[in-house]
Parts: sequence; structure tokens; C-alpha cells
Amino acid sequence: MLYNEACGEKLSRLGFGCMRLPLREGGAIDEVELQRMVDHAIEHGVNYFDTAYPYHGGMSEIAVAKALKKHPRDRWFLASKYPGHQIASSYNPAEIFEEQLKKCGLEYFDFYLLHNVYENSYGVYTDAKWGILNYFLEQKRLGHIRHLGFSSHARPDTLERFLDYAGDSMEFCQIQLNYLDWTLQDAKAKYELLTARGIPVWVMEPLRGGRLAALDGDNEACLKALRPRESVASWSFRWLQNLPGVKMVLSGMSSLDQMADNVNTFSGGEPQTAEEAALLDRIAEGMKDALPCTRCRYCCPGCPMGLDIPMLIHAYNDLKFAKSMTVPMQLDALPENKQPSACVACGSCAAICPQGIDIPGALAELSETLAGMPSWAEMCRQREEAARKLKEKGQG
Repeated sequence: MLYNEACGEKLSRLGFGCMRLPLREGGAIDEVELQRMVDHAIEHGVNYFDTAYPYHGGMSEIAVAKALKKHPRDRWFLASKYPGHQIASSYNPAEIFEEQLKKCGLEYFDFYLLHNVYENSYGVYTDAKWGILNYFLEQKRLGHIRHLGFSSHARPDTLERFLDYAGDSMEFCQIQLNYLDWTLQDAKAKYELLTARGIPVWVMEPLRGGRLAALDGDNEACLKALRPRESVASWSFRWLQNLPGVKMVLSGMSSLDQMADNVNTFSGGEPQTAEEAALLDRIAEGMKDALPCTRCRYCCPGCPMGLDIPMLIHAYNDLKFAKSMTVPMQLDALPENKQPSACVACGSCAAICPQGIDIPGALAELSETLAGMPSWAEMCRQREEAARKLKEKGQG
């Protein structure tokens, strides 16, 4: 197993992300398969396990802690998260944290994160009335948290604001990072911002929810021809291994086969060459159905509504690739008069765009797409309802 030194610990480069655990019929976690996966991971040197309060309707923490208890405490690190991004549910820091420790049967978490600091939750995490940061810093002082960090799906400017506010207290940051989102979701800018601040990078969604583990026939055949004994998924992981600021790669594995393949990738093998990385760049560009916005911002001064047009075009491109939660989550934070629906289609932006983009048309399409998707608040409500039902049914 490959390891990194980070936060004063020797951490396996591969971590087990516990948001997509194996399931039985009916939706309950398959604890037998999970135990096999955890056993295989630890036997082969994986020592980092990442869960969170909302995962699997609140059952992930319980199931993962139970599977880990079979193994000596000094062979694994457990990370969990505080759901400040769902503060509408009045999650009290002390109540939630004490519940998490009790559910996991622990006196401390090795790693603990402020979950999903982004445009809409920034105010919650920085508001003195909630006292979230101070509470968890006190828990760290008391020894109930060994290392404190945060995860984020925010845009780079929001990430920078939070680092200005709390960066001195944050030991690591978890972001969505892969060879597609390097440009599609500005992951490059986020990575460079964090590394410039000396903050180790933890990676979530290294395979973009599985999209990068199964490419189209021509691209997959090309990768297989170059590395016939390696899986398509391994290419994403080897790309990340070449980024020195990345200290932890979390893979949301759902089967023992996935665990075994990823363990093999992180146990050695040839590093990815510059030519191979360039090939992935070309594959990524070919996967996008993107408008060629260069963010020159020529379109912005003449907009009568003062819209951040490059940011909205970026959101348009992201949703054209896949309807993920990230875009509605970020745009929910905008006031109504800055939403894409606020565009009055005057055309001044399109007239000056060097790339000739039909900006009013794109914003109208973006607005229509968003109208057909649940808002972030609705997604949270749906998750809480699903969690309530799962708890009522239990794991039996």
C-alpha cells in the first residue's frame, strides 16, 4: 500500500468512502459484504475510513464502526462530519457530535470535518450564534477530535473566503477532484488555492460517481491497449497520484471486487506518464458538451441585471455533462435577481462575446433545466424523509 505523511499521521493514499456502501434488497446496508470489504482493506494496508452523519440515512456511521471494531484501534482512522450544510433541520453541534460518538462507540474521532462548506452554508459556519467552529475547536482541545478539517463543493472564491476566516484552524480540506472536474468544476483552481495555503487535499468523487470507471468503447479500448492489466478506474487514481498536494483519495466502493481493484492500484505499479495524463485531458475534453466560455468577462459590464454570466455559463456546462447536486446547490445561494431566470434577453452580452456564444439562449436553457430539478433544500428534505423511513425499518 502506498502511504502519505499528512497531519502528522501515516495515511494510506486510498481511503474507503462510506457513502455508497453495499445494500441488501430493501435498501438496508449489507453488513456481511461490508465486513468483507473492511477486512480486505485493513489486511492490505488501507487505514482511513470516511463516513458522515447523513450517509445511508444515519446508518453508515453505525455499520462502519461495527465493522472496524473487529480490528485493533491502532490500525484504522475513522472520519465523520457535522452536517452544517443542513442547518435548516436545527442540528445542534453538541447534540449531533455526542450522538455520533455514541453511535460509533468511540471516545474520539481521528478526523472530523465541517461538512460541505459552500455558498449557502458559509453563513451558517461563520455565524457566531451557532458557534460551530468554536465548539469543534474545543472538542479538539479536549481530545474528542484529533484532526479537524472541512469538505467543500464551493466555488473557488467562496473557498478562499472560508480559508480567510478559518484556514488557520483547518488541517485538511476535502474537495471533488478528478481529471474531468479539473476544468469542468474549477478543481484546478481549488487545488492550487489549498496547496498555496499549505493545506493537504483530500479527494472525493475521484471517479465522478462512477462515470470515469466506464468510458465509451473507443476511449476504453485506447486505455486498455496502453495498460492491459489495469482497470479503467485505475487511470483516474494514477492521475491523482501525480498531484503532490493530494494526500488522500476516497473511493466510494460498493463491492469487494471494487475494493480489491482499488487496493491493487494503490499498492504499486507504474506511475502515470505525462503522455498518459495528456491522453486523459483529451478524453475529458471529448466528454464535454461545453460552451467555449473563456471567462474574459466582456459580457458583464453591459448586463442590465448585473449577472455573473461566466459563472452561469460554467454552471450550464456542468449540468450539460450530468445533472448533479452541485449546480442547484450553488445557485440556490444566489438572490432571485441574480439567477439565470433574471436574464431579460437584451442580447448585449452575445453582441460582445468573442466566442460568439448565444448567452441569452444558454441562460434560458439553464433556467428551464433548473426548474425541472429539485432545489438543494428539497433534496435535503427528501434525504431526511428517506433517513426517517430507514430508521423506522431498522437494519434487520
